[in-house]
Amino acid sequence: MPQMLNIESLSVEVEDRLVVNDFSLKIKSGETHILMGPNGSGKSTLINAIMGRPGLKVKSGSVKLNDTEILKLPVNKRANLGIFSSFQNPVEIQGLSMRSFLRTALNSKILEEDKSAKTYSPLEFIEHLYDLSKKYEFDTDLLLREVNFEMSGGEKKRSEIMQMAVLRPKFALLDEIDSGLDIDALKKIANTINKIQKDNNTGLLIITHFPRILKYIEASHVHLYKNGKIEKSGDTNLALKIEKEGYAK
Repeated sequence: MPQMLNIESLSVEVEDRLVVNDFSLKIKSGETHILMGPNGSGKSTLINAIMGRPGLKVKSGSVKLNDTEILKLPVNKRANLGIFSSFQNPVEIQGLSMRSFLRTALNSKILEEDKSAKTYSPLEFIEHLYDLSKKYEFDTDLLLREVNFEMSGGEKKRSEIMQMAVLRPKFALLDEIDSGLDIDALKKIANTINKIQKDNNTGLLIITHFPRILKYIEASHVHLYKNGKIEKSGDTNLALKIEKEGYAK
């Protein structure tokens, strides 16, 4: 069944400063939207507001997953409904293994959908993880480590995409998933994102500063984000124009 993430007239304040200003965007199942904009323009704040990060003040607007308004729901409810977010700087959680973290998250999502559904035992989940690792060519050593703890930048990005593969979200909001990656790592992560999207018909919103990721991920739409809203939309040619001429022009 087609899904829709509908962001309508969203305005968000951070410390009494309007950062997201009357932002509207509709993302359908299987679409890939690229959001480009200057540093400090509020792109990450937009994602954080959609996910319900504390400390942000939503002044007005609506965010609906299909017919469900999510702005008054807690973060875990939004995630369990099928919205995934990667972090620009993933949080390190010392003492918590990736396997335990992912099993808890997936079981929570399963029970949100059906409280009588069967959840994964530790052994069943290990088998499931290794099946996914084989399918998407993940590094299995990451599964044995603590969540993002003492991982390189590239390992943290792969950890985020591994979480996306396990949770199979309806929509994924990826905040600079390409930052800090060399060309080989970028190709690998982009290829994995493509596979996950194809398998689950996931709608994607990808924040980036550079159009190089568009060499490996086919975008449905490219948007220029300035002054807290979308100022211009187009196809990949818009991204190339931004790279050539800069944001100011």
